[in-house]
Amino acid sequence: MLYLFLRRFFVAPIVKLLFHPKVTGLENIPSEGPALLVSNHLAFCDSIFLPVAVPRQIVFPAKSEYFTAPGLKGKLVATFFRSVGQIPIDRSGGRASLAALNTGLEILDKGELFGIYPEGTRSPDGRLYKGKTGVARMAIVAGVPVIPVAMIDTEKLQPPGTLWPQWLIREPGRRLPRLVRPGVAIGKPLDFSRYEGMEKDRFVLRSVTDEIMYAMMELSGQEYVDMYAEKAKDLIKAGEKVDDHLKPRLDDTKAS
Repeated sequence: MLYLFLRRFFVAPIVKLLFHPKVTGLENIPSEGPALLVSNHLAFCDSIFLPVAVPRQIVFPAKSEYFTAPGLKGKLVATFFRSVGQIPIDRSGGRASLAALNTGLEILDKGELFGIYPEGTRSPDGRLYKGKTGVARMAIVAGVPVIPVAMIDTEKLQPPGTLWPQWLIREPGRRLPRLVRPGVAIGKPLDFSRYEGMEKDRFVLRSVTDEIMYAMMELSGQEYVDMYAEKAKDLIKAGEKVDDHLKPRLDDTKAS
């Protein structure tokens, strides 16, 4: 009830008034029954725009620290995260994947929508990074439709490391700055029922994950990087270029 009240009368009106996000593909969201929503992750505000865009409640896993901070500020932060459908997940001790998997399966078993970011973290440079196979395991075990989602231009609205939105951006070749209008593109459901009972096969898990990431890439128009985003962030932090550590593609080697 808290989610529905805050979303309908507080969060959604403010988001729509200030940002007017462009939403396409809502017809691909089932009116009832469970589904797994998988999205690229460009900015912190992704977890605001997607729940606001979809009429039904979407449950997302979030770090438990967001819900346990002390004082009035901590309570306000926890209330806000609950208002956009996020629930605490204990990510300590290397249990993040298992915790998210079990929580997701419980939510889906109740017939609800569960949202997850297969990249595991926000993209450091706006590109789409390699997906983790936990999303495939969840899809196969739950046996529910997988709905690809693309967040568009949210990293321009809220660049990495910034708290406040930037409505205007300058682009090469344009004399005047452009107004940023974030977008949410929802694709057609993917069916992986053919892999029932094969959730322990690592080759199947990688194949399913790659199919999901390809669907997201087509929706978002992002360049795909065959590297985990966490590793890319470590390279950038160390002052290195991500592209210098990528394996050459077959086409590249033939061309050379």
